[in-house]
Amino acid sequence: MRAGRRERVRVSREPSFFERYRTIILSVAALVVIAVAAGFVFLGAAQPAYACGQVFNPSPTPTVSPGSSTRLGFVEDYMGNTHQASPPFNYLYCPPASGNHFGNNPGVTGPIPPRIYKPDDNVGPPNWVHNLEHGGLVVLYKGDSPGATSAGQLAFKTFYDSFPPSPICKVPKGVLSPVIARFDQMAHPYAALVWGRVLYLDTWDPDAVQRFYATESERLDANGEMVAPPEKLFCNPSPSPSAAAPSSSAAASGSAAPSGSAAPSGSAAPAASPEPSAAPS
Repeated sequence: MRAGRRERVRVSREPSFFERYRTIILSVAALVVIAVAAGFVFLGAAQPAYACGQVFNPSPTPTVSPGSSTRLGFVEDYMGNTHQASPPFNYLYCPPASGNHFGNNPGVTGPIPPRIYKPDDNVGPPNWVHNLEHGGLVVLYKGDSPGATSAGQLAFKTFYDSFPPSPICKVPKGVLSPVIARFDQMAHPYAALVWGRVLYLDTWDPDAVQRFYATESERLDANGEMVAPPEKLFCNPSPSPSAAAPSSSAAASGSAAPSGSAAPSGSAAPAASPEPSAAPS
């Protein structure tokens, strides 16, 4: 009986494909996940923080002669002033004198510290538009302009060192102004910006920029109420009783240029002066 019993054949189970190559498959999957994540990070870093619809290019260029009664610069269409936490930031015109920008994060994303930013410093409209919103001055130079050279940067330093307090609120240099930075998407080598207004320059003219700042950065209307900047962080003068009859005196408290400023003659209240055309060419 023992000799005639057939031995039961034991069948061994073959491991599945996944079991045989599990280590390799898991390693490859992990590498794919890492590669995809890195790709998203790279694309996010390569994505521009802002986009421009078109270059602001009004014509003709207004005169900047000392005796001119024409207001310096051009009015640029209002593009909003929403505080955003992250890109993208879209601007109809560049350089933008208004528009959405980073929210309150002073000294980091905006308002940014006033100084001379070198050509390779990474700052842009989402940062310095917030300076404009509070009444600051921003000076821009193109990367292929003399402003990007050593001599141009030295000229900016001279300008920065002698920069005055703001015309009405007397905000000192270094709080909001001046921000001097490279920006290439504009029609001229230089531009000076205050909120809602752009002054183009073909050559660096610090006197014209100072006059532009003195007459346009902080302004009162004929009744003595502050009409610029939009965010009145540092002061908001109340209307003066003497401003009740604005036509009676060119030196009423509604003047946008305080005494001693280099405001154009015959233009005590810039809002009443002739406006150059702001239609882009």
